[in-house]
Amino acid sequence: MCPGPGPPRASRGEMAAAGRPAASPSCRSPSSREGKVGQEFLGLRSWPLGRSSQAPPSCAPAQGWALPESSEQGAPTSGTLAMCSPEESALLRLEEGFSAALAHINSLVLQPLLSAASELSELQGAGCLQLLEQLHGSTQQLCAVTEDSLCSLRERLRHPDSAGLQSLLLLRDPDRVLQAHMEYIESYTNCLVVQAFQKAAKRRSEYWRGRRKALRQLLWGVSPEGSVGTVLVQALRQPLAHHVQQCVLQLLSLSGAIGEDVLCTPARRLLQDSHDVPVTATPLRAERVLLFDDALVLLQGHSVHTFDLKLLWVDPGRDGCAFQLLTPEDAFSLCAKDRQGQAVWQWKVTRAVCQALRGKKDFPVLGAGLQSSEPPAYRCGAYTFCAEGRFCRATYEGEWQRGRPHGKGTLKWPDGRSHVGDFCQGLEHGFGIRLVPQASEDKFDCYKCHWTAGSMCGYGICEYGNDQVYKGYFHAGLRHGFGVLESAPQGPQTFRYTGHWERGQRSGYGVEEDGDRGERYIGMWQGDQRHGPGVVVTQAGVCYQGSFQADKIVGPGVLLSEDDSLYEGTFTRDLSLVGKGKVTFPNGFTLEGTFGSGVGRGLHTQGVLDTAAVPPDPSSTRKRQLGLDALPVESRWQGVYGPFRDFVAAGCPADLQEAMLGFHVQSSRELRRSQEYLCCTRTHPEDSEGSVADTLDELLRHRQPEALQQYLSKALSHPLHPLGKLLRTLMLTFQATYVGIGANKHLQGLAQDEVKQHARELWAAYRGLLRVALQRRGHTLEEEDTETRDLQVHSVMLPLVLPSFYSELFTLYLLLHEPEDGLYSQGITNLSLFPDAKLLQFLEVQKHLWPLKDLRLTSNQRHSLVKDKCFLSATECLQKIITTVSPWEKLQVLERTYGEIEATVSRLLGQEHKLPMDDLLPLLIYVVSRARIQHLGAEIHLIRDMMDPSHIGGLYDFLLTALESCYEHIQREDMRQHRLPGPWDPREHW
Repeated sequence: MCPGPGPPRASRGEMAAAGRPAASPSCRSPSSREGKVGQEFLGLRSWPLGRSSQAPPSCAPAQGWALPESSEQGAPTSGTLAMCSPEESALLRLEEGFSAALAHINSLVLQPLLSAASELSELQGAGCLQLLEQLHGSTQQLCAVTEDSLCSLRERLRHPDSAGLQSLLLLRDPDRVLQAHMEYIESYTNCLVVQAFQKAAKRRSEYWRGRRKALRQLLWGVSPEGSVGTVLVQALRQPLAHHVQQCVLQLLSLSGAIGEDVLCTPARRLLQDSHDVPVTATPLRAERVLLFDDALVLLQGHSVHTFDLKLLWVDPGRDGCAFQLLTPEDAFSLCAKDRQGQAVWQWKVTRAVCQALRGKKDFPVLGAGLQSSEPPAYRCGAYTFCAEGRFCRATYEGEWQRGRPHGKGTLKWPDGRSHVGDFCQGLEHGFGIRLVPQASEDKFDCYKCHWTAGSMCGYGICEYGNDQVYKGYFHAGLRHGFGVLESAPQGPQTFRYTGHWERGQRSGYGVEEDGDRGERYIGMWQGDQRHGPGVVVTQAGVCYQGSFQADKIVGPGVLLSEDDSLYEGTFTRDLSLVGKGKVTFPNGFTLEGTFGSGVGRGLHTQGVLDTAAVPPDPSSTRKRQLGLDALPVESRWQGVYGPFRDFVAAGCPADLQEAMLGFHVQSSRELRRSQEYLCCTRTHPEDSEGSVADTLDELLRHRQPEALQQYLSKALSHPLHPLGKLLRTLMLTFQATYVGIGANKHLQGLAQDEVKQHARELWAAYRGLLRVALQRRGHTLEEEDTETRDLQVHSVMLPLVLPSFYSELFTLYLLLHEPEDGLYSQGITNLSLFPDAKLLQFLEVQKHLWPLKDLRLTSNQRHSLVKDKCFLSATECLQKIITTVSPWEKLQVLERTYGEIEATVSRLLGQEHKLPMDDLLPLLIYVVSRARIQHLGAEIHLIRDMMDPSHIGGLYDFLLTALESCYEHIQREDMRQHRLPGPWDPREHW
């Protein structure tokens, strides 16, 4: 059992200090070279320490330490000594004798040695003199410590009632005593190594022969025939060794009186003693149980176990004559002989705990008062753990329940670690912040995570001392689930991994960007290595798809270069062609054979070049997509969807919202900006219950189709809404995959599939929340068939989700359709040079549909020179197609453009007129050419890929097909080469 923190007037530290012989320098376990030398110096290896230890037979030389009569002045009288224990009196005489011995050593040995060393030659004596001076200095320091120890002893003996044993220097400041002894031993050993004593003794040999008899009075066991050097060595060692051993014996004898001495203080009151009402402690054994007004004390021999009443819980006895007591590290029972004794002890302990917590000393007589005051189960206090375990030597300050940290609290370890957060039944549970110092100065890891049963479990943000940051999920203290690990932007090796983890290692689907190699890997991982199908995209625009095993490329793969050349075969990690393979060039030529490369030789091959092959369709060659079959979209980001599904399956508990869905923070820059790492901008747990309940209630109020889309738009844009949190995580994965190096046209198919999958998952997430909301009200959610679900996904969810991914996705469409858009732009540029009338004729628009009479010309204008005036309303309407994101909104813009064209024609003809396709297409080409929309091909293909399948075959599909025809016509060569029909006179129309 490790004693808990004691009361203020007689603390556990004071009792432990009073009862430990380790306060003596010789009782420390030496862990350094000086400690080992000290043991040999003191002779501790041959003289056992303990109560049975005896001084050597010739221990009589202590008589040589006796003080002269004059030195006894000021010493306590025999009457004063009689008032204290014999052990204390013996300790006083021991210290006085040692003080006198040090004085004799200084006068008989050190001073003559210093004089002799100063007379040595510079070559021999420089080093000896310096070492002897150090020895003299350490002796003076030892004398000062001994004098301070004497003063504390004399004060104690003069005033035993006011000065406790803890006032003795040996017990109050053992480190200072130990330091003085160790410095003396070290300086003595240094002199011994260089034979400083022998060298100095030879200089004044006659003097030492005359003093040999006086020196031997301080020693024992020294042969009369021994040399002077040997006598000096022993004279400087034996007195200190003997003194330390005798101090150990006296302190061991004195420890028996320490317990009750430190327990009894004037301000403390004894409330109950087991000598009066017998009681025993089980399973702890105690000879005596004492209840004070601030502590419960168990005495067993020389052991004193103290328990602070503020951190003591009483568990009432149910059977027999015992009741249980709970402390931060121990649980034991007090057993009385009968029920009456048990009632007395239980009542007094309970009342004492109540008074200690209130700070009042109004202890009533047993049985007085009818009110029953029970100590609160929840308390606040501080305690330092001593038992082995994770909390060993850690100090906890915070809330407690039944002897365990429970609630808000702070843990601090001596090595600098600290933990601030929530606790449950003695373990970290809930949100907490852990600081772990690193070896380097001012560097530490900061974990801002959710904890379960003492280990990180759930979402967390970890900022490491090496400037790396991890944001993601943990399980059992390890990265597990989805997470993002990235290095510092300006670090020596920049990298970023976004993906799945398993037991601390990268496993599953993930994306890694290697800044040093300038490449991005998209694919499967296992055991922290690339393993399985994957796609590599380089900064140079080269793409590779193949299989990996243990981080190495295995088997054949596909390599696409920036000029659309295709290689199928084997190659190295550096994407060098090695082995058998086939190259297909953009012009249709093929090269099949064996490839290799060497230092300084470049690429060399041996094979067959086929130039007779039919040239492939350039669009099919250019639009090859990677990863579609190898990386199914349904299995890519399960680590993101999984926590949300678990949260919904658990019934959306408020206390798990942050752990499952993550907490919202402003930015990593904000986290790094301040040195106050123990703060985190996030949602407050006390607000979670209300927010979850409000969210579910609001779901039920917006189930109607006309209100549903507006509610979902608001929910997806809110960073604290569960759907908003999920969408932001999906945006993070999308950007990590397709921004920067990942912006490659061969990944457009992967990105398109992911956006659609995210819309399906977000709709399923909404349905899951709605199911929980209905269940809380006792209702069930009707099942949804596949056709209805697809309709809702494309008509409701996809238009709301697409804006979050539009920028990255549209960039991929731009890259994929760049050649087509280049031809289209050239055609638009040429057509923009034509005036309206000439362009209408060139497009073969029927003359009765020319809206020239709408034009109001000035005196200096002619119809043949007017530009951008015809069908102006339709042109301005079509230009709005680039201001929208949703495919449905873009199709609506196209429908309104068609309506403006028909309205203009109807006004021109004076009657409502429906345009046939033959008349509509030339007019639409005119409007498109005048709208001058950049990257129209990318817009058209994005609308086609993302439009609602229910619109296929309808009006929107017809209008989109017409727009596609216009786009293809403008790309034609005759549009780009000014091949006009022939001479034309604009006056012919009139």
